[in-house]
Amino acid sequence: MTLARPRPWHGILVATALPLREDLSVDFDRYAEHCAWLVGNGCDGVVPNGSLGEYQVLTHEERARVVRTAVAAVGGERVMPGVAAYGSAEARRWAEQAGEAGCASVMLLPPNAYRADERSVLAHYAEVARTGLPVVAYNNPVDTKVDLVPEVLARLHGEGHIHGVKEFSGDVRRAYRIAELAPELDLLAGADDVLLELAVAGAKGWVAGYPNALPRASAELYRAAVAQDLTTALPLYRRLHPLLRRDSAVEFVQAIKLSMDVVGRHGGPVRPPRGPLPPEQAAAVRADTEKAVAAGLV
Repeated sequence: MTLARPRPWHGILVATALPLREDLSVDFDRYAEHCAWLVGNGCDGVVPNGSLGEYQVLTHEERARVVRTAVAAVGGERVMPGVAAYGSAEARRWAEQAGEAGCASVMLLPPNAYRADERSVLAHYAEVARTGLPVVAYNNPVDTKVDLVPEVLARLHGEGHIHGVKEFSGDVRRAYRIAELAPELDLLAGADDVLLELAVAGAKGWVAGYPNALPRASAELYRAAVAQDLTTALPLYRRLHPLLRRDSAVEFVQAIKLSMDVVGRHGGPVRPPRGPLPPEQAAAVRADTEKAVAAGLV
């Protein structure tokens, strides 16, 4: 497959939060505006239907429409949907839907219905790669209980199944091992609170959560970090880190949506089984976000 823009997963791609109305229906018009706003404020693209987008609790029609809405808002070259599913055939169908909608790449978790062995992981990625769309793996061993260690990633890349990896293990040492074993495999920072460390280690992109609320400051941080401009990046990272570390917490969806509300965007409610943050957590998120606003980071 020929890409209009080589490696469209490079840069800062926002794992988009999904705006819900008070009745918990999806506000697709508001979602389209949000995607365009993110790109207009310095982000390179969007990743719909990730965990932050609450894909697990969407109907099939909602999930497909989310992708089509993002593509219509910012262009398929800028859209890398999550295509995770319990079964490999279903994940492949979501990748096919992404291709039909005009997307240039997809992001794929390993099998997450059970703790898959390496043979199953390889088969899973091979099945989705059959669509012809470039696949970026998503390593999230905390939630999936399947760890895409550097040796497995190198094999997946060597067999042509993946082009990049969103690394969410939190172990920044892996960046160097991945570079040794698979130097052409693109590393993307997957957790907001290790962005600087992975950028210094050579990350080519950032699949990010907190730019949903703070896109301009996040884009400035990312570009300074990948340019190795620590004079700019380090103080900005320190100011943002109280919020960035919430991206790795269990309640990351609620926290990011609340921060969006605080800065004047629409974060809104979440669908069950998620519920609102407990009052003490909500107060802490609100206070940290208001500090960022007062510091001019919005």
